[in-house]
Amino acid sequence: MALTDISHPTDIAMLTDLYELTMAQGLWESGKANEQGCFTAFYRDHPFGSAYAVMCGTAELPELVENLRFTPEDIDYLASLQAPAGGSMFKPAFLDYLRNFRAHVNIDAVPEGELVFPREPMVRVTGPALECQLLETALLNIVGFQTLVATKTARVVLAADGRPVAEFGLRRAQGPDGGLAVARASYVAGCSSTSNVLAGRRYGIPVFGTHAHSWVMSFDSELEAFRAFAKSSPKNCTLLIDTYDVREGCEHAITVAKEMEAVGERLSAIRIDSGDLAKLSKYVRARFDAEGLPYVGISVSNDLDEYTIQSLLDQGAPIDSFGVGTKLATCYDQPALGGVYKLSARRASEADPWTPVVKLSEQPYKRTIRVCNACAVITTALAARSAT
Repeated sequence: MALTDISHPTDIAMLTDLYELTMAQGLWESGKANEQGCFTAFYRDHPFGSAYAVMCGTAELPELVENLRFTPEDIDYLASLQAPAGGSMFKPAFLDYLRNFRAHVNIDAVPEGELVFPREPMVRVTGPALECQLLETALLNIVGFQTLVATKTARVVLAADGRPVAEFGLRRAQGPDGGLAVARASYVAGCSSTSNVLAGRRYGIPVFGTHAHSWVMSFDSELEAFRAFAKSSPKNCTLLIDTYDVREGCEHAITVAKEMEAVGERLSAIRIDSGDLAKLSKYVRARFDAEGLPYVGISVSNDLDEYTIQSLLDQGAPIDSFGVGTKLATCYDQPALGGVYKLSARRASEADPWTPVVKLSEQPYKRTIRVCNACAVITTALAARSAT
């Protein structure tokens, strides 16, 4: 999710949970606006049963810090909020403080594409604790979701065993921002392209697409539809052959492929979007090879994930590329990374030494003893990662 994609960039200050602002007011009113805090972001449990996650989203954090400011409209809205027991939720003097707010924090983060592990710090934010606190929600939103998508993508790409994987998930993603974040994170983690044209423009990701079943249904016959598409897009011609019957569609694609050869063009590939993909891809490969068309690739889609792809390849399916949509874009089998952002140390000023702090819990897995004194450890770990 690029912070400027859908809304005005300054909206990012309001993309937060209310308690971040009430805590900020309390810190400011308690004379703690300049007290220093060290916060670490991490996740607790393995996503998708993996032993790792793939870091993503950190390249957007500088933009987050730069755009963390409050507009007059933001201040007016906050001034209008009423406390449950009556009266204004935010005091005028605090709102005046927010009018000129700028974040002055330091961020250390694991580079995008690197592997991270449970309870290992992914991001460290140091600076005035009030400012660090205001970054929490948006930071977790950006890093948590993109890391989750990148991890799912890495699993899919590994299963594809070197075959290109195109991300096709925009129409099933959780909203426009979600669709952009998915395209970006999946490309970081190894997808070869995306169907998302806006993501292609914004991030420089290669875009890829074929045609829909509706294209075929718009003509009196499938063969007529294939011929029209080949004429319209001879340099980008992949034919979807399962609108009616795959075997019949294969024969029509063979006819068009030979017609394209006769005028110096080549059919790039066919796509199958339903049925027994292993069986059908074997049939189609045999027919194209028999007709002297071994260069025509076979692409498949239809609710694919790493498990389906692995199964297809285990069955010897002669598939050249995959289009993966819903189960990647929605992280179908795990909807959240479960990232957390915890205060690990504090100090009165930059000249003072850090004092570790500990969060305890009656649930042992929620304790943050391991990262509570991580300031020096994180610096060493991140430096080591940068060196390699």
